[in-house]
Amino acid sequence: MHFEWDDNKAESNFIKHGISFEEAVTVFADPYLQFTEDTKHSEVEEREWAIGEAENGSMIVVVFTMRGDQIRIISARKATKRECRRYEEGI
Repeated sequence: MHFEWDDNKAESNFIKHGISFEEAVTVFADPYLQFTEDTKHSEVEEREWAIGEAENGSMIVVVFTMRGDQIRIISARKATKRECRRYEEGI
């Protein structure tokens, strides 16, 4: 998998959520990673969000879009308790 992101967006995301995009991409190695379409936040491009366990064990939600064969990270944050429960129920 190939990842890309805007460096300014990555910095603002880290300031707001405390999650680096480098950490966020590690959820894509989670064998139980779950995906959902994000139809609320973009009319221009198709966005998805993924919830999974990061390399450090934290549960992270990553919003992304596909650009060719690249996964473009848009944002990342810690999963809520409700999202964690949904993830666990899906395993």
